Amino acid sequence: MISADDLRFFLEVARTGKLVAAARGLGVDHTTVGRRISHLERATASRLFVRSTGGWTLTESGQRLAIHAEAVESSLLAAAEELGSEPGRLSGTVRIATPDGFGAFVLSPGLGGLRRKHPDLAIEIVTATRLNLLATKEFDVGISLAEPTIRGVEATALATYPLGLYAAPQYLETNATIAAVDDLQAHSVIGYVDSLLDIPDLRFLDTALPGIRPAIQTNNITGQWMATVAGLGVAVLPLFIGESDRRLVRILADTVHIRRKYWLAVPRELQRLARTKAVHNALFDLAASHPYLEPIR
Repeated sequence: MISADDLRFFLEVARTGKLVAAARGLGVDHTTVGRRISHLERATASRLFVRSTGGWTLTESGQRLAIHAEAVESSLLAAAEELGSEPGRLSGTVRIATPDGFGAFVLSPGLGGLRRKHPDLAIEIVTATRLNLLATKEFDVGISLAEPTIRGVEATALATYPLGLYAAPQYLETNATIAAVDDLQAHSVIGYVDSLLDIPDLRFLDTALPGIRPAIQTNNITGQWMATVAGLGVAVLPLFIGESDRRLVRILADTVHIRRKYWLAVPRELQRLARTKAVHNALFDLAASHPYLEPIR
């Protein structure tokens, strides 16, 4: 017989790829994890992992078992949620992992409807600008700038959003006129730190402004926004930031057209949870009502 508890150990190793990391997450020593995996392999008469110095990866049999293990985990989590909450009321915590721009300028100020509908639901927002933001699966709902390809995660296109070039009026008044993209060669451009940028879709300057190297580089959109407001140069900003700030002016609006897409991701084992569904639906409602997001259904 396959033990549901053994499946819990199996999934932790499958997700972390490391025995020690799995043990840390489970709160046990690594020998206990190894023993549980060996027991499960005997019970299934299958080798579930390829062991190597680089980590543990699922075999074909392990990949097949993972689908059923996640279904078992999902059922147990849904049962615990239903029994632990008052009928008709959602409680508990939902962690949302999101790029910093979406998290700070769209999600945080847009949580009012969800909070009014589910006041007992706690929301954690974790932001970063990196491609592997969702790789650890330490989230309940994730927002990504690229379609997630992580095993066990279901991804749906959420919305597209436009970006434009912005500068502060005082910068434009004291610098050369910007009438065309080529004029930016003589200006201070603000962008991402190239060596730290691992998201291809954020390489705006490579496509929209080829050959222009940023004079000021930060690793997040908030820093770029504040540098632009301070009159330090010109930056590519989402319209949901630039158009809401009267301290900024959009330039070359008829020339520079940039659009990008947000994806919504939910780990397969969490899809049945009522609180996850509530946040999932709230994000699509937010995308549908936001003036600078175009929802994808």
